[in-house]
Amino acid sequence: MNSRPSGPQRIVCLTEEPTEVLYALGEQDRIVGISGFTVRPPRARREKPKVSAFTSAKIDEILKLAPDFVVGFSDIQADIAAELVRRGVEVWISNHRSVDGIVDYVRRLGALVGAAGPANDYADGLQRGLDAIAADAARLPRRPRVYFEEWDEPLITGIRWVAELMRIAGGDDVFPERAAEPLAKQRILADPLEVARRAPDIIFGSWCGKKFRPEKVAARPGWEAIPAVRDGELHEIKSPIILQPGPAALTDGVREIARVIRDWSNRHA
Repeated sequence: MNSRPSGPQRIVCLTEEPTEVLYALGEQDRIVGISGFTVRPPRARREKPKVSAFTSAKIDEILKLAPDFVVGFSDIQADIAAELVRRGVEVWISNHRSVDGIVDYVRRLGALVGAAGPANDYADGLQRGLDAIAADAARLPRRPRVYFEEWDEPLITGIRWVAELMRIAGGDDVFPERAAEPLAKQRILADPLEVARRAPDIIFGSWCGKKFRPEKVAARPGWEAIPAVRDGELHEIKSPIILQPGPAALTDGVREIARVIRDWSNRHA
């Protein structure tokens, strides 16, 4: 009888979220290569060779690993995927950008690697955690207006899953219309004073690849009257726990957002 597990046996993950999911499912032995930006789980960086960035990859190094499945994310990795496909590799590029999409991504990835049962259980747990945060948020005495900044030069805001997580955690995004735009270039704020006009009570910053600088934000011309600036409500959310559409955002990321919102709401009841 053949006891070989089903599904691909040599997986390369071009972004962090499939690595985090597969480790959570206990399927890490299938992973033979990861993204150089991977930080979750920490052991992955020690155990797996790093063969890609976000917009580039070491194609020859990936091929040497003889993968039977490569997982990536979004149109930004389309060229990497195309080259691997031309070289005979099976590639799956997901493009999930909502909270529901992240939960479903866990289920789909699990099914693709032959671990549908554990993946469904894990996804159900992620959903229960979100439901609990939403239930707590419904009891808040007051909801703040919230601005999330994912980049500062130029200002970019409105990444969809983050906007949804802020609502789940009890805040109201001041740029809800931006969440409908999948591409970062479509979410650039041409006029920084538009933030001032929308008067957020809390500003979250998560500048991918560099430290958020509250003092620089507070010093922007015309921003001194923003309630968040006036009251010192400028908070960093570390990019690894919020800017990747994977489990981190649905756990540590949303919990950190909820903590800040809860503290603000209790002070302004």
